[in-house]
Amino acid sequence: MATAAVQTPQIPSTFTPQALNPATSTSSSASRNKPRDVETTLHYYKPNADGSPPHPTYTDRPETYHRPSEEHSITVRDVRGQDGEFTLDKNGFQFYGHTSAEKDFADDEHIKAVYYPETEELLKKATGASRIFIFDHTIRRQPSSPPPPSTSTADPAAPQLRGPVQRVHIDQSYKAALSRVPHHLPEDAEKLLKSRVQIINVWRPIKTVLRDPLAVAEANSVNDDSLVVTELIYPNRRGETLAVKYDEGHRWFYKSHLTPEEVLFIKCFDSKLDGRARRVPHTAFAVPGTEGEENRESIEVRALVFHEDESLE
Repeated sequence: MATAAVQTPQIPSTFTPQALNPATSTSSSASRNKPRDVETTLHYYKPNADGSPPHPTYTDRPETYHRPSEEHSITVRDVRGQDGEFTLDKNGFQFYGHTSAEKDFADDEHIKAVYYPETEELLKKATGASRIFIFDHTIRRQPSSPPPPSTSTADPAAPQLRGPVQRVHIDQSYKAALSRVPHHLPEDAEKLLKSRVQIINVWRPIKTVLRDPLAVAEANSVNDDSLVVTELIYPNRRGETLAVKYDEGHRWFYKSHLTPEEVLFIKCFDSKLDGRARRVPHTAFAVPGTEGEENRESIEVRALVFHEDESLE
């Protein structure tokens, strides 16, 4: 796994990020517009007692999805009112106002026909990318029995009703992220890998989030030493995700009461090696006092994002 240090960028991006578009809140309560930092518990990677690496996850063997975790008390800061200050290249995540034509997110084929093209255009506008390839999506609707904290976000064999994942993780390792280019675009891979490649998760609420929001850890607060490669074995190929070890220096953020007219861009990977943010851990978390609120519903779309006019350095 690559070990390039992640630092606050010292050089400007070749593309100026778009400011957050205003999004109309669906809440009529004035209190929901006030920032609310949350003291909560996050679930981190728990090392094996014998020092061995984490066991692989097999997509066709559900019993391998579960693994122990460490609980740590964390303050998650609410960016409400300051969300425009956070960008993909500086912090590794970005909030962006956008109203989708898709509302129900109930039919996969309709999502692919309508929401995928819409998301491609959104990513091009927000990042300045020359090419987008969406390779999967996940809808999160809380099942009747919540999954354990260690359930993987990247398990395509898991039940269709998948609730929020309360485990700190990154969807792809550096190696696995790059391997997706030849896997999905074999004819163009050699050319595409010579320029900048990103994987971005476009996370959108289906309803205003009243419980179990998503938190992201600012990229430059998480060293590569905190990341633990976990093999993800598909029937026809091998991938990797990243578990995350606890460090008191991690800085966590979220935006309270995120609406369907807002998306959160999560940078899972960036091949650019000039010091800008390359990846951010994320996790769902519990907000004390919201246990009786409506369950969270959301969709996340993961895409390869190409900047064919940018070098790797």
